Amino acid sequence: MLTIHRVLGVRLVADHPDEERTDTGHAVVVDGRRFAAIGPYEELYAAYGDRARVREWAGLLTSGRYEPDAAALLDAAYWPDPREADALGTKPLTGAALEALDMTAARWGASGRRGVQRLLARGTTVLAGPFTRPEVRTAVERSGIRWYEGTPGAPVTPRPRVLTPSGVADFAVFAGEKGDGPCLVTALDGRLVYRGRV
Repeated sequence: MLTIHRVLGVRLVADHPDEERTDTGHAVVVDGRRFAAIGPYEELYAAYGDRARVREWAGLLTSGRYEPDAAALLDAAYWPDPREADALGTKPLTGAALEALDMTAARWGASGRRGVQRLLARGTTVLAGPFTRPEVRTAVERSGIRWYEGTPGAPVTPRPRVLTPSGVADFAVFAGEKGDGPCLVTALDGRLVYRGRV
């Protein structure tokens, strides 16, 4: 099914300050897991509107955020279960607080899944690895989020992520004309994997 995502603007290139141009009034058309078209909303609606549903978001659409510290956030931190909030809080635990926990393989896997969900809620669509804990690696792989393997201790520099027709429909929408608000929606392969309550 075709979906037109109508937004306040589209930023084609992410993570590169030299490419901060925003195409105001643009939208994207998603066909399955790929972008079918990107351009002015009126033109896209005229071409696809009779066979597409329209979703409207009050924000800026980009290819999403890249998280260079994903290995530390997922492999070396515990994301508490909401049922543990009274005892452990809601923020990821590291250091002595992490060492005090009885971390089983199952607990690492559940933490990895919660951590990935929190990153998706921030509009993250690409992670830097490697993920050395098998349970965390499985959680990342099952989520469908893109990630770069990298090597321990070496910085990972991903290629510029550009939204293009026929490209994979990984994107996020951030509230406001400049996209400086909270994440409204995150999509991987054209599927909405996070939707905010803004």
